[in-house]
Amino acid sequence: MKKIGLIAIREFVTTVGSKGFLFGLLIMPLLFVMVMLGAPRIMNARSPQIRGDVAVIDQTTRVTAELRMALDPETFAARRRANAQRALRASMPGAAQAVASNQTLQAAVGQLPALQLVERPASANVQHEKEWLGRNTNGEHHLALVVMHPDAVVRAGAGTEYGSYDLYVSPTLDNATENVLNEALAQALTTARLRASQLDVAQIEATMRVAKPASVIVAADGEQQAQRGFDRALPFLLGVLLFIGVMIGGQTLMTSTIEEKSSRVVDVLLAAVSPFELMAGKLLGQLGVGLLVMAIYVGLGLIALFQFAMLGLLNPMLVVYLLIFFLITYVIFGATMMAIGAAVNQVADAQSLMGPVMLLLVAPYILAPMIARAPNSTFAVVLSFIPPVNAFVMLSRLASGTPPPAWQVLLTMLLGLLAAGAAVWFAGKVFKIGLLMHGKPPNVATLVRWARAA
Repeated sequence: MKKIGLIAIREFVTTVGSKGFLFGLLIMPLLFVMVMLGAPRIMNARSPQIRGDVAVIDQTTRVTAELRMALDPETFAARRRANAQRALRASMPGAAQAVASNQTLQAAVGQLPALQLVERPASANVQHEKEWLGRNTNGEHHLALVVMHPDAVVRAGAGTEYGSYDLYVSPTLDNATENVLNEALAQALTTARLRASQLDVAQIEATMRVAKPASVIVAADGEQQAQRGFDRALPFLLGVLLFIGVMIGGQTLMTSTIEEKSSRVVDVLLAAVSPFELMAGKLLGQLGVGLLVMAIYVGLGLIALFQFAMLGLLNPMLVVYLLIFFLITYVIFGATMMAIGAAVNQVADAQSLMGPVMLLLVAPYILAPMIARAPNSTFAVVLSFIPPVNAFVMLSRLASGTPPPAWQVLLTMLLGLLAAGAAVWFAGKVFKIGLLMHGKPPNVATLVRWARAA
């Protein structure tokens, strides 16, 4: 045990003290901060304001005035701001809402185009007005032509549908401006139809406006406000943490083993320790590195939740489960990657053997959000008991709104521990033979034969 401890300490200190580790440790938080700071700036980046003329042939004689009001920048901005505020109240708790509200509302309003309505007679020739779209003289910008149907406000007969409008646009009209125009036209038509029916527009809007409350989860241990956005993101974030922790330690184990084997350093090491002691020491050393990375990332996440007053939304047991499943998953994949490193002579030779390993590591990470949406489906329950993907699946189910029963969690842990023991046994056998083998890189079948022969 003393030799294993010395090897583990050496592996840990060597890895943590390297510049590559420090760079890799800092790059993820830096990228996260850059995205958090840069995304709002990119979303709020203001392109040049679109200015131009929109011709309207209003065969109803009732829509143009409403459309002019709907396209007024202040009216349009107020409507978008009100929609964004309702969405914000439904998706975020109070303190986080206050922090994000200004940026979110500004992004929702965006840069509105300045559209000038040009009224045409109801009897105007549509073909002639289409030609008007292509005539941009003296700095004029002809963007669109709207032709309102005669029955767009008052139906032609009982039981028939309302008419609509035709929209002809210039090649220079972008999608965002066209969306603004269609939104304003829908608002104008709705208002004109209500007025034609002698209905109070404000009363109708108030009648149709239903405030959506935040749902409250009632459990045996009390009540808490549901945050669906946070609940949807949490399984994915936990999957990212588990994936990063395993990849950092596992890749380092494989590459360091290949380097020591190719440089013949392993021959010197095997003169002082047994192959299993060397493997166990390296595995434990990199496990310490993985735990350090996990502690830093989890700590940063908890600080971020605290800053946004969302720390109470996180179940503390999830951190415990994350640690347990990380240990299990790391031992399985770390031992497997180290066995691959011992079996080959250079990194390029390991690629074919790493393919199935990476597939088993990436597939559950990708499936995590889908599993969280249906945590008790047959597919999710079955995968919870199939190592080595069961750790990812169970962690996603635990982070969902309907966590699994305790017996399933315990069974997943037990199966994971058995799989970890089998992985260490297999890696130890391969490690014993592969360290001193040189020549053609083996395939999976060869590794199995080594394990049976050792």
